Amino acid sequence: MKALVLEDYMKFSYIEVPEPEITDDDVLVRIKAAGICGSDVHGMDGSSGRRIPPIIMGHEASGVIVRKGKNVKDWHTGDRVTFDSTIYKLDDWYSLKGMYNLSDGRMVYGVSTKEYRKDGAHAEYVAVPQHILYKIPDKVTFTQAAMVEPVAVALHAVELTPIPADDTTVVVGTGMVGLSLVQILKVAGCGKIIAVDPEEKRLELARKLGADLVLNPEKTNVITEIQKFTEGRGADVAFEVVGISPAVNTAINCLRKGGNLTLVGNLSPTIELPFQSVVTRQLRLQGSCAINGEYSAVLDMISSEKINVTALLSAEAPLSEGAEWFKRLFKKEQELLKVILIPGK
Repeated sequence: MKALVLEDYMKFSYIEVPEPEITDDDVLVRIKAAGICGSDVHGMDGSSGRRIPPIIMGHEASGVIVRKGKNVKDWHTGDRVTFDSTIYKLDDWYSLKGMYNLSDGRMVYGVSTKEYRKDGAHAEYVAVPQHILYKIPDKVTFTQAAMVEPVAVALHAVELTPIPADDTTVVVGTGMVGLSLVQILKVAGCGKIIAVDPEEKRLELARKLGADLVLNPEKTNVITEIQKFTEGRGADVAFEVVGISPAVNTAINCLRKGGNLTLVGNLSPTIELPFQSVVTRQLRLQGSCAINGEYSAVLDMISSEKINVTALLSAEAPLSEGAEWFKRLFKKEQELLKVILIPGK
């Protein structure tokens, strides 16, 4: 099969590789659409430490089952499916406690670290354990289904966070997950939503998707404007969706005393934290890791048009041209948000 392989940092090759083998509990999925995640882009230069070459990246995908193992009972060849980015064991202590996203030995498609290497979906085929499969509703396209994963990351973060109906919430970072957060918060009945990002095009989209106030930190004093917007108190809740010190500090400083911050961004291994500000203002900081069963809900929201993922789509391109699209995303072309790669196109 053909695959887009990161053979060395900043070096991709579209080459022939062995087709993945399946176990008795797996299905073989022919990939119809696969997204490029921001974490993939940061992984291509080695900065994240989670894409050690050689690796086939890609953990946001959809396709069709073409083969199944002998223990697979509820799935059939021809089924349209998407799948969780996380591979986990059903009998793990955390999985049994309903927290498979924290399970020991978990692996993520398209990720390679010192601990494991798991080729992903930037290829024609992927082997998928049956317990992480999800059926794609009839009204949802393959491209839309390949965008479920980042929306599910956003939904998981919201489910972890106490948000009363009249709260003011800040989203710092309006990439794919941040813009999904804006939409989910709107659906959840959040009182007021503020989006913060240095890119004007993304702020315009955030406003269209439900943000009540958008702020560019390069053009305005974000903290001052949020204080004005909240009668001098600050926001009740914040989500940080970047994972770097300046963004985390912005999220902390925009909160009122006793406020809640959920950390979703995962770009930097370590950050600088205003420790005394957190303590003296009695802030609550919550980490949010990946997904924990939110796929079905997201697929339903896309099918019922409560969530608009098509608005976040920048381009669909052949997998064979993936290296060029990675370069464009790495250069941070402002018009680009989500790029979907199509194998065989």
